[in-house]
Amino acid sequence: MKLYYHPLSGHAHRARLFLSLTQTPFELVEVDLAKGAHKAPEFLALNRFGQVPVLDDNGTIIADSASILIYIAKKRGLTEWLPSDPDGAAAVQRWLSVAAGQIAFGPAAARLITVFGAGFNAEEVIGRAHAVLKNIDDELATKKWIIGGEQPTIADVALYSYIARAPEGNVDLAAYANVDAWLKSIEALPNFVPFVQTPVGLAAAA
Repeated sequence: MKLYYHPLSGHAHRARLFLSLTQTPFELVEVDLAKGAHKAPEFLALNRFGQVPVLDDNGTIIADSASILIYIAKKRGLTEWLPSDPDGAAAVQRWLSVAAGQIAFGPAAARLITVFGAGFNAEEVIGRAHAVLKNIDDELATKKWIIGGEQPTIADVALYSYIARAPEGNVDLAAYANVDAWLKSIEALPNFVPFVQTPVGLAAAA
């Protein structure tokens, strides 16, 4: 397998993290976003949206981070990471939707301002970030993992990267003790791979 990624992309980190956690052999291929490699014809042939990550599994092309997580779990029969029962599968999908929605438009968008200079309204996206973080913190009040149970799922992987680096977008995590414990639990997993840190946002102010 080849994973086309960029080290500053939280979406790409999700895929890289899950490949590592599941000890799935793969090769990293960095896409130079600064030079527009993601808009080059050869990359657009892999993903017409011009976004990382993309997984190439011996010619089977999977674009989109959530799709990659599902593909790996299904291909390898990892039902502990992606439950096959209706309740478990629906619970995972709920949080994949949160990762693609409230996380993308909250903490991820706030980080895009400081890391990439995106033109979002900082007050608005930081407010969204705190709204979703409060909900996630409440969800984790009685759970170690986001859907419950004794072990993480791809839902935890999908949520992790942008929450972990939310302070880079000036989103303070200090009020979210349950989120902090959850982040530490993920980081303690065997074969965990950290998401690169950038000295911006609250990190720069510290």
